Amino acid sequence: MEKAYKLEFKNQSSRELYLNTCGCSQTEPLHSFGPAVRPHYLIHFVLSGEGRFLLKGQEYPLKAGYGFLIEPDELAFYQSDQLKPWTYIWVGFSGSQAEEYLGKIGLSKKHPIFESDKSEELYETVKDMMEHNTYSIANDMRRNGLLRVFLSVLAENSMIPDREEKENGNLYVQKAIEYIRSNYYIPIKITDVAAYVCINRSYLYTLFMESLGMSPQEFLTLFRITKAAQLLTVTALPIESIAISCGYSDPLVFTKAFRKLKGTSPSNYRKNEMKEEIRRVPANLEQIEQYIKDIQKQS
Repeated sequence: MEKAYKLEFKNQSSRELYLNTCGCSQTEPLHSFGPAVRPHYLIHFVLSGEGRFLLKGQEYPLKAGYGFLIEPDELAFYQSDQLKPWTYIWVGFSGSQAEEYLGKIGLSKKHPIFESDKSEELYETVKDMMEHNTYSIANDMRRNGLLRVFLSVLAENSMIPDREEKENGNLYVQKAIEYIRSNYYIPIKITDVAAYVCINRSYLYTLFMESLGMSPQEFLTLFRITKAAQLLTVTALPIESIAISCGYSDPLVFTKAFRKLKGTSPSNYRKNEMKEEIRRVPANLEQIEQYIKDIQKQS
């Protein structure tokens, strides 16, 4: 027989996100639920043991550290293993922003399975919900706040194997580029970029190679040197100042990186650009004089 501790809370349909139910179950071998539907979103997370989850004809074998989502009015079935029956926690919730929150985490009927190594934190969060089980306004606010904590832990740590990798990979690259554009002038490292987008460095490297054909380090260097070339052309700043302005604390390192990409030193690049600008002056003046003549003809 299942040993379940469960709480149900009154409907709060006007809220953006609110808790309907929560609980913890220690199941017997082959204990099952369904096929059945629920009126709200329901997330189960397996603390120990094993079992299986069936949704839309697809079966997912699950063990400790994995969880699953059931959307409102979706026919689902789940069953504990015969030899290693599972223990799980769950939260049921509704609200106008529930779907949006889940989408940002990466959970949906297409991607209902997730993995997390935050078992203890998730369990303690549900336990806290259950300990504050009266209908006082204080407990009501606490439970709904804890629901957001529960979802934030999933958002921070969940690994969703069925997620559309290409779409999310492109998003990681976009966010990484945004971070580089905003911080290229300080001595950031690729580990800082990876930490900002919440993935490890090796995965970021793979995504950049797939999307841009270059590593994150190569992109960062290219971006910095491109900015440096602009400054060399339009300002009279010393080379050392330009190096610092582009995230290089060591001018020698800057010069080496610049020469590798541009084929010449920063000082020679500036001289050559100035010569080229001087060559362009007569042509520019001629264009301006012709423009004036055209205007005069029209008047």
